[in-house]
Amino acid sequence: MSDTATAPPAPSNSSLRAFLRGLPGVDEVGARARAQDLSTRSVKTTAKAHAIDLAISMVDLTTLEGADTVGKVRALCAKAALPDPADRTVPRVGAVCVYPDMVATAVAALDGTGIGVASVATAFPAGRAPLEVKLADTARAVADGASEIDMVIDRGAFLAGDYLKVFEEVVAVKQACGGAHLKVILETGELATLDNVRRASHLAMLAGADFVKTSTGKVSPAATAPVVLVMLEAVRDH
Repeated sequence: MSDTATAPPAPSNSSLRAFLRGLPGVDEVGARARAQDLSTRSVKTTAKAHAIDLAISMVDLTTLEGADTVGKVRALCAKAALPDPADRTVPRVGAVCVYPDMVATAVAALDGTGIGVASVATAFPAGRAPLEVKLADTARAVADGASEIDMVIDRGAFLAGDYLKVFEEVVAVKQACGGAHLKVILETGELATLDNVRRASHLAMLAGADFVKTSTGKVSPAATAPVVLVMLEAVRDH
């Protein structure tokens, strides 16, 4: 799965289709076996403690519920800033992730901590909204202080083969992010095959994604080991 391809010079639906469908196919049986093999390995002694601390420092501490309140978001931010009052060596998370309307609350609560605020803009989790709505959602979150934006791709367009629509939406949202990082969620549980996971990963990166993510957490199955393996290999090859 290490073969690479050259990105299309001028994206069009036909050139994107040729590029994405020209990627090497994923051996699903092999990918699952490889993921299973990796899951049996362990990290030893002090390296394990370092690995855990590193993982925590990359986590987005998240609340994405319809019942979210200002008080709940402030409490989550307090936990992010001081994970364990009895042990100040416990590392802080990378960011707190909230809906766009809660960004200002989270930014104020985290002021001076160095912890970023991520926001799920672009009509999360379905992504079913006109592009202008997604861009307004993104612009509002960035204006309120979000340092990271999480968008979801249009899975319907992707599965229908309208790769250009997905590409152009990612490009437009990336531009609306300004200086904020863009994390593109593929919602892999709805992509059906590992070949599609590979294609969607490459498509998001071609369009300018700073990070690719597996899922919203609202669809089952969400992240799986074979999916993560294929996405990591796509990142490597890209």
